Amino acid sequence: MAALLTLTACAGDTDGDDGTTSGGPSTVSPSPSTSAAPSPSAGATDSPSGTTDDDGSTSVPPFPANTDPDTAEPSAGAALTVTDVRVGRHDGFDRVVFELGGTGTPGWRVEYVPEAIEDGKGDVIDVDGDGTLQVMISGSGYPMDTGVAEYAGPNPLRVAETDEVEEVVLRGVFEGNTQAFIGTDEVSPFRVYALTDPTRVVVEVRNDDT
Repeated sequence: MAALLTLTACAGDTDGDDGTTSGGPSTVSPSPSTSAAPSPSAGATDSPSGTTDDDGSTSVPPFPANTDPDTAEPSAGAALTVTDVRVGRHDGFDRVVFELGGTGTPGWRVEYVPEAIEDGKGDVIDVDGDGTLQVMISGSGYPMDTGVAEYAGPNPLRVAETDEVEEVVLRGVFEGNTQAFIGTDEVSPFRVYALTDPTRVVVEVRNDDT
């Protein structure tokens, strides 16, 4: 009996991109049309840079999402740098994960834009896909200020096996925001939320064709 109680007490202490902890994602972004975003589907995890994965499930229901801008505020004094970008294919959606290092919790504004324009310069960026999701991660800082090495992997990041996400283009930091663009196959519903340990901003784009 003592052993059983010990095992029960230890369950649910893990945290990952699949949101399978007892409490789900640590923070949830407000949405203009919904009060809270649901936790990610069980069993789905993001994968190493430049690779894909699948949660292997066969009957994951579509998650609530729309095409409206999604916003959240960063914590006071947040100073974060993007250290990794990952893309994964899942049953019914594609997931993009921006991992961050530094202090505080990030905010964001994610929305579809007519074209990808680099913040601070005004240059038009080529992004594959018929839809362009602009991701602005607030609470960002330059690596020289955060003391965290920035992402140095493939950029743009493309994964052939995904359904909705064509590529991810990470740009620089400007006035406290890290800018990125997600090229999508079409203007599809999406949702955004944050996870901790490590700090991550997660964007999931729904695939309504499966």
